[in-house]
Amino acid sequence: MSLNRCEQTLYDYVKGHAEERQHWQHKVRAILADLVEAPRAVDRIDSELWRYYEERSAVVPSFGGTERVGGLRRTSMKNLAELLIRLWTEPKPRKPVQAEPDQDSGLRAPGAT
Repeated sequence: MSLNRCEQTLYDYVKGHAEERQHWQHKVRAILADLVEAPRAVDRIDSELWRYYEERSAVVPSFGGTERVGGLRRTSMKNLAELLIRLWTEPKPRKPVQAEPDQDSGLRAPGAT
């Protein structure tokens, strides 16, 4: 999965700070449990991550700060949200695929009459 520069900066920061990582692990799990539907959870985590990025950019130099001309522009955090869901939550069980009997093929098992 490819992360944009803002997502990568935030991911590296969270990964390098145990308390922040624990906070986000809990938050991602809680949002996913609350919303159940993955697309809605991704959207919610995306907006939460962006708010957090804005807050951190004011105080953490590695985020580039808000001294850029015009300040920060909203950047998607959806790839990071999807990555965190994959890393920090249990995968949903897939529905088993049932094989349909192949009655039309005319093939019979050896020894069958």
